[in-house]
Amino acid sequence: MRVGVFDSGVGGLTVVKSLLEHKLFEEIIYYGDTARVPYGIKDKNTITRYSLEALEFFKNFDIDLLITACNTVSAYSLDELKEAAPFDVVGVVEPGILALQNTIKDKNSNILIIGTNATIKSKAYENPLSTSKYVNISACATSLFVPIVEEGLYDGPVLQSAMQHYFKDLKHPDAIILGCTHFPLIEDSIFNYFKGNTQLIHSGEAIVEYLEHHYNFSKKFEKTELKLFASENPEALRRVAKKWLKH
Repeated sequence: MRVGVFDSGVGGLTVVKSLLEHKLFEEIIYYGDTARVPYGIKDKNTITRYSLEALEFFKNFDIDLLITACNTVSAYSLDELKEAAPFDVVGVVEPGILALQNTIKDKNSNILIIGTNATIKSKAYENPLSTSKYVNISACATSLFVPIVEEGLYDGPVLQSAMQHYFKDLKHPDAIILGCTHFPLIEDSIFNYFKGNTQLIHSGEAIVEYLEHHYNFSKKFEKTELKLFASENPEALRRVAKKWLKH
């Protein structure tokens, strides 16, 4: 079984890491639209246009499934992608919501959602969680995290200053939904900022759980072929992949 993974930049590699660890696919085709990252500051029409252009790229490959490993695309353009694609398309928002529901049973828990401006504005996480009777939900657009991650600054004073800027006035969360696939690259720093007393939910493990529930994976693949593509500076993407995936 072959899968495509699409993200606006390097963040979707966090999803790829989980796919590799669980040995679900014989081949993974990754495409990062690094020339136009971040998507989270763009309007819906632009996000959808970029997403459909990425879809055309994946039509060149014999894949069985496409994962939109971008929360912003999943929030705004998933329906358009599903309609236009000749293969199944799965987003990361619904799996993230299910992972939170499976992990945090107390509906009075303090839940923080962080993501890009566009993802937070969409309320793609907040509305379903509110419908599920979670009553203490807050959301914070942390868009500076995306370029920080793209620069490879996974810790240090720049990231610490950004976290202080965003988090200093927030009530301590019981759980944080990392509503951007870039954010697991800095999850250790986020975890440590909150003194290791917060449950982090991110798309990588969530999507694996979702896929295993919805698809029949009859075998594990001990060796997965990974092909990496980027719309700009593919070498930078490969460097992050080598460091993050060790593949």
